[in-house]
Amino acid sequence: MEDQVISSKNPDPVEKPTNEKPPGVNRYALQCSIVASIVSIIFGYDTGVMSGAMVFIEEDLKTNEVQIEVLTGILNLCALFGSLLAGRTSDIIGRRFTIVLASILFMLGSVLMGWGLNYPILLTGRCTAGLGVGFALMVAPVYSAEIATASHRGLLASLPHLCISIGILLGYLVNYFFSKLPMHIGWRLMLGIAAIPSLVLALGILKMPESPRWLVLQGRLGEAKKILKLVSNSPEEAELRFKDIKTAAGIDANCEEEVVKMEKKKTHGEGVWKELILRPTPAVRRVLLTALGIHFFQHATGIEAVLLYGPKIFKRAGITAKDKLFLVTIGVGIMKTTFILTATFLLDKVGRRKLLLTSVGGMVCALTMLGFGLTMAQNSGGKLAWALVLSIVSAYSFVAVFSIGLGPITWVYSSEVFPLKLRAQGASLGVAVNRVMNATVSMSFLSLTRAITTGGAFFMFAGVAAVAWNFFFFLMPETKGKSLEEIEALFQRDGDNKTKGENGTV
Repeated sequence: MEDQVISSKNPDPVEKPTNEKPPGVNRYALQCSIVASIVSIIFGYDTGVMSGAMVFIEEDLKTNEVQIEVLTGILNLCALFGSLLAGRTSDIIGRRFTIVLASILFMLGSVLMGWGLNYPILLTGRCTAGLGVGFALMVAPVYSAEIATASHRGLLASLPHLCISIGILLGYLVNYFFSKLPMHIGWRLMLGIAAIPSLVLALGILKMPESPRWLVLQGRLGEAKKILKLVSNSPEEAELRFKDIKTAAGIDANCEEEVVKMEKKKTHGEGVWKELILRPTPAVRRVLLTALGIHFFQHATGIEAVLLYGPKIFKRAGITAKDKLFLVTIGVGIMKTTFILTATFLLDKVGRRKLLLTSVGGMVCALTMLGFGLTMAQNSGGKLAWALVLSIVSAYSFVAVFSIGLGPITWVYSSEVFPLKLRAQGASLGVAVNRVMNATVSMSFLSLTRAITTGGAFFMFAGVAAVAWNFFFFLMPETKGKSLEEIEALFQRDGDNKTKGENGTV
């Protein structure tokens, strides 16, 4: 059963009896979310492996720092266009086939990068993979959120980000082992082998069911009801979810037809941009501000600098041997994966808001220490052992507190707050902002460190994190335990009502 039920007359949720044991996670829904999230492993791998591959690309293709910045950041600029296309695409062809499309784009991009005869071909492959990233980042969390029940949506919707971390760790490990191969072969294998899992995923994902919420929007009620029975813990829960989804889609809750005719603008997402941007209601405006804000701050606080340029950062702190640089970077991947795995079990117990505020507060402290450690290490020419240790510990701490809160919550929160009709394209807009900030950091970090030093860059990120904490404290309501249809009521408040209760709603 859903954790909370809203009566037709009273929009406030009614709590269930406290002595009722909450249902466990539905195994079939979990399996579907895991398969959908595999596409995120491929994206994470591409991010992680590039951090090491760029060291060899720079030597083999004789590229300069600006070309390396463009190569690393172009993926996110192309992902921006991919994410904007993904929302409308998933409304037309469905969530499942959009994941297939993302897998195919990853495969083509990996083949081109693995071939990589010269810089232009490498850049073309990176752009193609970037389009796949945009599709994957938008559709995997949305699919998982739409399959999941309210009581375990945090777990299932955070799986894509967990898989990104697993992919990043795999990329770091491949960097270490393939670095021992001849240089001109090693980096091409690093980038090219991602084509194999991409092909397997594109074929395997066809056995997954479609999102029941998308099927309802198409008027295919019979198919949606069958899938809901599979992903719910009881027939009663499936029926309750089915009625809520029909109501949200503008269909009579008591309709028993197998197929109903829907207006094209509802089935294919026409008119959504007008409702999102041009003429949003006050509630939609608040949803959009919160969702775009969390995507903005996820990367504006500097996580990509550590994940992508870890070897360069640790080299400036005093580590010079390549094998040691890659080993220390592997530690970053282990910390990220471990703490995101922890977060998946805390999201539905602790809640989004408390975990996020704790995470961002820890990031402010870790970034400040990292800025101090790197400043002292660089000023001493890398000869202060304690400054090197402080830099490594601070970098690990930053990745850990980011991964237990801001990292996964960004994707969970933005996939659940938009109303059903606006969800796909609203989530795609969030991913677009996410990719813009990712590209901004990844394409400017090296230039930024030359302008204000590496330590100064992380002091700047600490300041941005402090602003982010205040943004989340005042604007982010709690969504734990509420169905997707209930969450919309959280934002249905008068704009003048600024009182904040225990849930943090405004």
